[in-house]
Amino acid sequence: MSAGWSWYIIALVALNIFGCAWLLWWTAKRRPGDPKPEDTSHYWDGDITEYNKPMPRWWINGFYLLLAFSVVYIFWYGGLGGYEGYGKWSSAGEHALAKAADDARLEETFAPYKGRPIDQIAQDPAAIKLGQAIFNNNCATCHGSSAQGAIGFPNLRDDIWHWGGSPEDILTTILDGREGVMPEWGSVLTGMGGDSAVISVVAYVRSLSDSARSKDYLAVQGQRLYEGVCIACHGVDGKGNQALGAPDLTDDYWLYGDSTAQLVESVSKGRHGVMPAWRDMLGETRARLVGAYVWSLSHPGGETASAAPATQETSPQ
Repeated sequence: MSAGWSWYIIALVALNIFGCAWLLWWTAKRRPGDPKPEDTSHYWDGDITEYNKPMPRWWINGFYLLLAFSVVYIFWYGGLGGYEGYGKWSSAGEHALAKAADDARLEETFAPYKGRPIDQIAQDPAAIKLGQAIFNNNCATCHGSSAQGAIGFPNLRDDIWHWGGSPEDILTTILDGREGVMPEWGSVLTGMGGDSAVISVVAYVRSLSDSARSKDYLAVQGQRLYEGVCIACHGVDGKGNQALGAPDLTDDYWLYGDSTAQLVESVSKGRHGVMPAWRDMLGETRARLVGAYVWSLSHPGGETASAAPATQETSPQ
């Protein structure tokens, strides 16, 4: 705050305090010619009389004491522009103290889970409750309060993982985020196979999860185009590549929708999905608790990674 604004506020505060003091002094005095306290001649309804009696002295003195207290309070806590107060108190400092105390309590609460694998943390019901609370506060905006996701936001309750479903992969996803990019292939495919190229690729991709479609004319035409463009990421068999976040095309899960129009848009215009990094926001231990909660959703039996090998299917969780 500039010095000019500080002096303006100081003048305003002083004017208010001295103005209140003067008003008390002026109205408490009786002057020559004032009517007697019992003689004002103001009557209503015949027997209701207004008197000219001053406030009791103890009441007026109480107001003076309140004004004196306000002066001491302002000098101690600040309130005169840029003057921080003799006691050096500030709302920012009070917040920092409260935050430090809360952080210490949280650290004590989270300490038992520090550095532990998330599949082991998932065996602790108390940890699952903590992880769910952190999830609801931070992750439910995209994945929903039930963690079932939406179009463009993966379902966390299934066993499909685009970036890997092992405890380490899930923790890495939460801490450092993921960025999945599906390039635009519309113009490339059209140049290779004409106007029907994109719909032919879509037909072939559908046949990967539905063998009954494999003999369709468009699917047969689309296989050649798929093998010329798509196998670099999704593989010859369409199983995808978790290192790239390329989804498995042989299952029945479609992150951006399974309608023909949605699949055509994915192939022709591409997709760009971003999972933010939460390392700075949550810290590692809270990220482990969230990961344990997410792990528990797709492992309702409570098995650990050592007891049940991680699935090879995919979804960008």
